[in-house]
Amino acid sequence: MTFFHLSEMKPSDSFKIGYITKTRGLKGEVQIFFEFDDPDALDLNLIFLEINRQLVPFFVSSYKLLSNNTGFFFLEDINRIDQAKELVRKNVFLPNDQLPVRDEDDFLIEDFKGFQVIDSVHGMLGEILEIQEYPQQYIATVNYRGKEILFPLSDDFIEEYDEEARVLKVLLPEGLLEIYLDQP
Repeated sequence: MTFFHLSEMKPSDSFKIGYITKTRGLKGEVQIFFEFDDPDALDLNLIFLEINRQLVPFFVSSYKLLSNNTGFFFLEDINRIDQAKELVRKNVFLPNDQLPVRDEDDFLIEDFKGFQVIDSVHGMLGEILEIQEYPQQYIATVNYRGKEILFPLSDDFIEEYDEEARVLKVLLPEGLLEIYLDQP
């Protein structure tokens, strides 16, 4: 397999958009799963794959984005299934200068990271330390009474939020906190 370096791009000069999940067909086509929210907003003519802890550039011959956060890609110089198989599970990056500019009025679910969470029944729970995306929903992580608590960031549980004060008011499902607090 032939690799070439356009420049020595470091991970700090880039942002991860996803990873290669599998091959398709015999002509070197690969499927990329996008962890980036809006793949349509990305310039995907040149992508970088993390190979041996280095970002290696690949020109994209053609691609088709699907509605399930995936897309099928043909990469230049990858035209056989055995070449494509070597790329499976490789992370995909783009240079930081290609990060789409976000409208400052947009508020995304990931923006809740760092907010203080107040439950209507239990009071102050703590700061959202992490937000993970799962196929059905987003899950927030809070450290409450020395235990890691996970709860869905769903319209069903969010009562209100104050963007300026960085406060999220929720009404968690009955018994959810007890499940975590009763563990040894």
